[in-house]
Amino acid sequence: MNQPTREPGSFSNRDSLSSPFRPTDIQSIKRGTLIGVAIGLLFALLLIRILLLQTVGYEKYQNKVINQLTTEAEVVADRGKIYDTNGVLLATNITTYRVFIAPRTIEACSASDHKNYADKISQGLSEILDVTYESVMKQTTYTKYLDRTVARNVDAATAAQVEALIDKEDFHDMVFLQAGSQRYYPYGTMACHALGFTGSDGVGQYGLELQYNSVLAGTNGKYITARDSHGNEMPYEYQSYIEAKDGSSIVTTLDVNIQAVLEEQLHTTYVESGGANRATGIVINVKTAEILAMATYPNFNLNQPRELNEDCQAVLDSSGFAEGTDEYMKLKQELQLMTWSNKAVTEVYMPGSTFKIVTASMAYEENLVKENEHFYCPGYHVVMGRRIRCHKTTGHGSLTFAGGLQQSCNPILMMMGARIGQENFYRYFQAFGYLEKTGVDLPGEGTSIFYREDAFSELDLATSSFGQNFKISPIQQIMAVTAVANGGYLMTPRLVKEIRDTKGNVIKTFEPEVKRQIISSETAKMLAKILEEGVSGDGGAKNAYVAGYRVAAKTGTSEKIDKKNEMNDGRNYYVCSCVGFAPADDPEIAVLILVDEPTKGVLYGSYVAAPYVANVMEQVLPYLGVEAVYTDKELAHMAVETPYLVGWSVSAAKKYAADAGFEVEIVGEGSVIRNQSPAAGVEMESDRATLILYTQTGATPEMVAVPDLLGKTAVAANETLASRDLNIRIQGTNNYLSGTGAVAIAQNYAPGTMVEKGTVITVTFRNKDEAD
Repeated sequence: MNQPTREPGSFSNRDSLSSPFRPTDIQSIKRGTLIGVAIGLLFALLLIRILLLQTVGYEKYQNKVINQLTTEAEVVADRGKIYDTNGVLLATNITTYRVFIAPRTIEACSASDHKNYADKISQGLSEILDVTYESVMKQTTYTKYLDRTVARNVDAATAAQVEALIDKEDFHDMVFLQAGSQRYYPYGTMACHALGFTGSDGVGQYGLELQYNSVLAGTNGKYITARDSHGNEMPYEYQSYIEAKDGSSIVTTLDVNIQAVLEEQLHTTYVESGGANRATGIVINVKTAEILAMATYPNFNLNQPRELNEDCQAVLDSSGFAEGTDEYMKLKQELQLMTWSNKAVTEVYMPGSTFKIVTASMAYEENLVKENEHFYCPGYHVVMGRRIRCHKTTGHGSLTFAGGLQQSCNPILMMMGARIGQENFYRYFQAFGYLEKTGVDLPGEGTSIFYREDAFSELDLATSSFGQNFKISPIQQIMAVTAVANGGYLMTPRLVKEIRDTKGNVIKTFEPEVKRQIISSETAKMLAKILEEGVSGDGGAKNAYVAGYRVAAKTGTSEKIDKKNEMNDGRNYYVCSCVGFAPADDPEIAVLILVDEPTKGVLYGSYVAAPYVANVMEQVLPYLGVEAVYTDKELAHMAVETPYLVGWSVSAAKKYAADAGFEVEIVGEGSVIRNQSPAAGVEMESDRATLILYTQTGATPEMVAVPDLLGKTAVAANETLASRDLNIRIQGTNNYLSGTGAVAIAQNYAPGTMVEKGTVITVTFRNKDEAD
């Protein structure tokens, strides 16, 4: 078959669609294009990434580099100091040191010098510091770090030993000291619950240290040092320093002298009454609401707050739990938290009869009763079919309103409550501040436990009127009584009066703050008069008596029904307290003392707390410049002070002593007094006060045995001592030598002790027949 022919220059359709490239060449071109685009995109992404690193992420990655090349040493700001109201230092800072090592440098130096620096450093530091060889050696193994702490809070003397080791062994680039600050409390345990303490990081954890932490703390600074890859410091231009700003100081309202008095009395009553759940107390200026003293006992050492006090340690040791077990550690933690708790502020209790001051104030303010209006107490009062007994189950019989308060008669107070009415009582209860926090400048203030207003029954009113079946805090109670003392004004209690900068300039002052007036000044004066007459007369609070000062006080004893039901051990649990203010006609201070669960002796507030309130008043009032004003009766029974008669002629000495009211016994035949007993300046009661005067130098004094005076009245005790030519000094009673009331509960010399004739025997008397 003949093939078709084409003319030259002509093309077929097939020829017009054909390409001069082979298929494989086309695929290669496509692949190359894709690769080129991909490479272009990759470079674009890299450029964008570089741009982001240099702009948006610059700071982040710069810090990463800096962190790898630099070390930061914190410059701790000096924490502000805490002072008492007179400028006495209560909390300050002492210089301590942090000992740290540079593991990376230790590794590098060991390699270059062919020495085992880690071993030498571990050995040297473990011999100086309270650390083990193994603990230091472990720190040297963290070679990726430039800084590892070996010990903190190292004192200056120990730091000097570390510095000597560095110089001796040439550890300069491997072992370092950094000066720092540690909180220090010069008085140790004093005001521990009010002051609080700081943690190892210097941050306040309890008390004023926590409440005013932002004021005291200041702002820490930094010291930044650049190091090369081997851990060596780089030149100075790579260093920077950010200065610390020290904290401000606070001046408290506390007075160390008054604080010491309160703490001594709390310790004494806690021990003597066998307090099982601590004791607490407050002393406050009733005109300004400044807290002069606040304490809880047992206390703890602020410089070692995590060490249990003696009482708590005894509880832990007697628990039977093996040390380190879960049960042991749990109990230890509970005891620790209890130890730190400020009982005066954070805990609540039933006030008992001390609340009768408030109920009486309500009734008198509302003109519902007259001072001399008579009532009858049969020993009980019936409310809503319930017979509620008086503490005097045989009944007080006929009593005036004033006498009912002084004798702490429950039925009379219940009658007052009924007159006041539920609605009015609730309104006053709220006005006295019991349904709100006081606002004291301390953390963790407790809240009261009381009835809802819509559920406050007639029966609840009856028991509330004498302080039972509800709970308030001690700070709430003393503030309510302070309102009665200062003329009817409820105030905000304060513990800080000034904030000062680092140069001592006052930058803030806290002025007295009145919340509201609750009762009139006339009502307040009447209550003060009634309460004072109960103390100086025959009321239940007469153990709070202080000669020369008119003390208005009320005692209270409340039964802890909830604890009794919880324990179910057949025991009764009580809170015994006393609150008072003085002088009654122009009050300056109020004092509250409370013992939770006393276990020894007479378990009434009149016995457990009132005498110690008196002791606080007796020491604090003259310290504050309040002059004693004695009644004629008090002046007649004032203690006399022995004169100095050595060197006098016998005749002159006898006349002078007789004129001063002393009975005189001359021993020897000489004409001049060579010795005397008691020595000059000793106080004793004036009735039958005896001086033994010796006329021969070196004469042997006659010795007599001290008799047992416990349980005797003042008259009987004095007669017994006088029969042995011994003198008496009476403490703790307003009955002096009248022969009634108080009996001896303690004497400063044990029975049978041989003493010189003329010796003064101090005997403490107390009324034991007063319930509340």
